[in-house]
Amino acid sequence: MLLNFLSMRLDDLDYHLPPGQIAQRPPGRRDSSRLLLLSRSEGSMGDRLFVDLPDLLCGDELIILNNTRVIPARLFGRRAGVHAQPPSRKTRSEHLTGKVEVFLTRQVGAESWEALVRPGRKMQTSERVLFGEGELEAEVISRGELGIRTLRFVSRDTRSVSEHLERLGHIPLPPYIHRSDEVADRERYQTVFAKQPGAIAAPTAGLHFTPEVLERIRARGIEICELTLDVGLGTFQPVHTETLEDHVMDAESYEIPAQTAQTIQQARAADRPILAVGTTVVRALEAAALRAKESGSAELVLPGKADARLFIYPGFHFRVVDALLTNFHLPRSTLLALVCAFAGQKNVLAAYNHAVQAGYRFYSYGDCMLIR
Repeated sequence: MLLNFLSMRLDDLDYHLPPGQIAQRPPGRRDSSRLLLLSRSEGSMGDRLFVDLPDLLCGDELIILNNTRVIPARLFGRRAGVHAQPPSRKTRSEHLTGKVEVFLTRQVGAESWEALVRPGRKMQTSERVLFGEGELEAEVISRGELGIRTLRFVSRDTRSVSEHLERLGHIPLPPYIHRSDEVADRERYQTVFAKQPGAIAAPTAGLHFTPEVLERIRARGIEICELTLDVGLGTFQPVHTETLEDHVMDAESYEIPAQTAQTIQQARAADRPILAVGTTVVRALEAAALRAKESGSAELVLPGKADARLFIYPGFHFRVVDALLTNFHLPRSTLLALVCAFAGQKNVLAAYNHAVQAGYRFYSYGDCMLIR
């Protein structure tokens, strides 16, 4: 039984994970990861391999993938025209060298991005940052909440801003991966079906798929559809409130093609289970379903572009998703709250404790769980 969402505290989403089980690199093969099969209704579980996924499916599912593509969102530059402002003792070395780290979080215009900037406290409006040999430049045009800056980028040679970002940027590996990004991460921190650039983190449940696994799924007659949710700060922003209902999610843009919405409608009419690959797919589908309900539409999900601000935690009523493939998530996180909302806090934490005891690998490059 799900907890009443008004009574759930952040402490209820805690579990112990030995640091050695946080995956620092992807497995040798994408589909060689382990898969924990969890029953929502019974709480029973079993240890499998992801390569067996096509055989574990019932055969009538509609699978929804997130085809977003991770951009090289971390940039390193140097300040130009530093304001005469005394540095603090903590940031003195950074001011003396003028080094700046820019982490793009959301595109807001043709050449403009919201970003986290370090050292951000000293970066004022109209300051400029140079990247590479100066061929790419960014100006701070506004300051927002939570340290967010809006930067306008300009190319100083014949190449476009997007070409410079692709060339100079680094893959934004999560902070629990304690190493710098490598060349291999440009391919392995993308799904094999990534198409639409815009995400600053991978939809990690999709990282396990290979073309061969997808072909085996299709060979069983199982339909696969795609949507796009640009994974942003909303997905991994920490919860700073004691109770979940006080947390506010950052918006993430998504797009559901008309064909995907129609196929979902047909699957529901035929009483076929809808399997979401990843929590980002869940957020997009359930946000679109809530929009449909509030607008009085007869459609299950509204197609088109919109922003997902939906925070899913225990007590939430799911309108679309019947099954979920997901990686293991950080304790006390919004992603773990979503999984607990879907399968029940008791079931999920029992499954996580089993995964810890059984030596599963956790987080972005780690193993996964199929919940149905």
